[in-house]
Amino acid sequence: MLGAGVDEVGRGPLAGDVVTAAVILDPQQPIAGLDDSKKLTEKSRAALFEEIQSKAKSWYIARASIAEIDRLNILQASLLAMRRAVEGLPIQPEHVWVDGNKIPRWDYPAEAVVKGDSRVAAISAASILAKVTRDREMIAYDKKYPGYGFAGHKGYPTKAHMEALERLGVSPIHRTSYGPVRAKLAQQRLF
Repeated sequence: MLGAGVDEVGRGPLAGDVVTAAVILDPQQPIAGLDDSKKLTEKSRAALFEEIQSKAKSWYIARASIAEIDRLNILQASLLAMRRAVEGLPIQPEHVWVDGNKIPRWDYPAEAVVKGDSRVAAISAASILAKVTRDREMIAYDKKYPGYGFAGHKGYPTKAHMEALERLGVSPIHRTSYGPVRAKLAQQRLF
């Protein structure tokens, strides 16, 4: 059976797109060290990112934009991005393992796997592709929007990010539907 794993990265941050990846692994070319991307070091993720792209039977990286997140809500945007990742695979799967407890609307036979990024190798691989891609984008945004610290916190609502949001206001990559950003926008309109 040709199975794909799909995962998302970036549901919790206040800024940036939600990024997803779908991966069909090649049993003839095993990849050692696959795990939940959050459990791996940055160096390990970067090495595995390259290995997955060169050894997987098929892979595809997709996203839902900040505007889509704000319009649909983060859950629906994540499911949309997962659908885009699976539909974008050059080789279409016969089955899909989805990290989490929800399955996107599609026609693929699928199974939701809670904590799948540490239980299903194809989901682990997808998690790594999505995380490395999103992290690199946030590092690039750090140069474009200096002072927010995006390279460090990757958009998550850390103390440093909240202080920067308070000090600098809302950037073009902040999700305006998220409470702290919405509150800051309301405050900015008062002055």
